Amino acid sequence: VQLQASGGGLVQTGGSLRLSCTISGLTLDTYSIAWFRQAPGKEREGVSCLSSRHGGPFYADSVRGRFTISSDNAKNTVYLQMNMLKPEDSAVYFCAAVESMSIPTPRLLLKTSNMPRHFDYWGQGTLVTVSS
Repeated sequence: VQLQASGGGLVQTGGSLRLSCTISGLTLDTYSIAWFRQAPGKEREGVSCLSSRHGGPFYADSVRGRFTISSDNAKNTVYLQMNMLKPEDSAVYFCAAVESMSIPTPRLLLKTSNMPRHFDYWGQGTLVTVSS
């Protein structure tokens, strides 16, 4: 299984970026794919999750209404469209995968600090910097 995140960069406050997570070795039908982020000195936190088993999509409160997660199953790629970016969105963004049947609903996981521990496969991360 391999996940590769891309699309990060430097953007001004209020700007947009689209991250891509290209996945190989698993199918989106049976796996949940999530985006996480980690800012310097902070814990990794869940941002959004796509899961055909659990419904959704699901978002952290801090990004709901600004970020949109989507997938192109033909390309086995998951996207995170980020609009109205704020300096506090600056972080390294990771995509991760886990077999859907092994996790509780992402709606609850996104409210906890241990969501990353539930995910088995990780991409390498892409840096997003939002300037004020």
